[in-house]
Amino acid sequence: MADRVYVFDTTLRDGEQSPGVSLNVQEKLEIGRALVDLGVDIIEAGFPISSPGDFQSVNTLAKELKGVTICGLTRAVAKDIEVAAEALKPAERPRIHTGLGVSDIHLEKKLRMTREQALEAGVAAVKLARQFTDDVEYYMEDSGRADPEYVYRVAEAVIAAGATVLNVPDTTGYKYPDEYRDLHRGILENVPNAHKAILSCHCHNDLGMATANTLAGVLGGARQVEVTINGIGERAGNTALEEVVTAIKIREDYFKVYTNIKHEKLLQVSKLVSQLTGMVVQRNKAVVGANAYAHSSGIHQDGVLKDRSTYEIIPPEMVGAERSEIILTARSGRHGLRHQLMEMGFSFPEDRFERIYEEFLKVADTKKQVSREDLAELVNNVK
Repeated sequence: MADRVYVFDTTLRDGEQSPGVSLNVQEKLEIGRALVDLGVDIIEAGFPISSPGDFQSVNTLAKELKGVTICGLTRAVAKDIEVAAEALKPAERPRIHTGLGVSDIHLEKKLRMTREQALEAGVAAVKLARQFTDDVEYYMEDSGRADPEYVYRVAEAVIAAGATVLNVPDTTGYKYPDEYRDLHRGILENVPNAHKAILSCHCHNDLGMATANTLAGVLGGARQVEVTINGIGERAGNTALEEVVTAIKIREDYFKVYTNIKHEKLLQVSKLVSQLTGMVVQRNKAVVGANAYAHSSGIHQDGVLKDRSTYEIIPPEMVGAERSEIILTARSGRHGLRHQLMEMGFSFPEDRFERIYEEFLKVADTKKQVSREDLAELVNNVK
């Protein structure tokens, strides 16, 4: 029986930290509703103590969104936790997400705390958060660069204090997949009470490894993934929701887990987030990019037109795209041209088709893409 992986979306918190992105309450609510419709399990709505606007956003989403866990981020500080609890009061299912750094770099350079001081502060934060909700997630920031033995100690202590989810962030995108998988395995093997909490992946994309690392964490035993739509987020971004859930769906045979995401809504939500944040999705972006289901090479076009599975492992309609696209360029072949002409309602004897093809190549050498209007003109001119 496959295990369920919970999808924790942080587009409205970590994603909004992308430079140049700022969402008002109504925009956050619009995205929040789309995320509920998509089937995410947890929405991290913001960092309530950071500003009155963030408090209002978390509070509004807690009131308006049902059937989903609403999460507020805090530092391991009493006031943060109390303010988050207040913002989350209307939530059907509230979660407080608190924590501290665990790497020596963070402890010494940022927090100015010893390992013991941080451990005590983390335990106290969890105990306080549990006074407001039964659902408390603890983040061990910069786990990717921390001493594993200290990570194990922190994990055991905060779970004993009442943490129900244990976030194991690769905060700086430092880890490689086998290392990140082994970090999760190590927690499960070395922390006696690890089975009492869900392990969660939170990866950044500084070295382009966010999706690979998150999937590796799932292989290592994590059962929650922390993701954003289109992978937006600090610096090089977070793990892209659409990439992780689609990889799990396409390779169910390998991961042996599932999510409750409605995949056919992925493209629709991607476009909404791009529109409201102003963060343009690169054309060759996996799963939701404009070129993800487009073919311009003649060899690829020939294969796809014979059988889509030759070059497409993701059916376009699975993620809400209408169909594959045949893009006519100087690299296209006869099969692609003939297909496009047939879609326009044209069918020609072989000799005329060859003349059209020769003229098509001349036009294609002068343009990035040959449009239907160009083809109609070609057909009209070539007798």
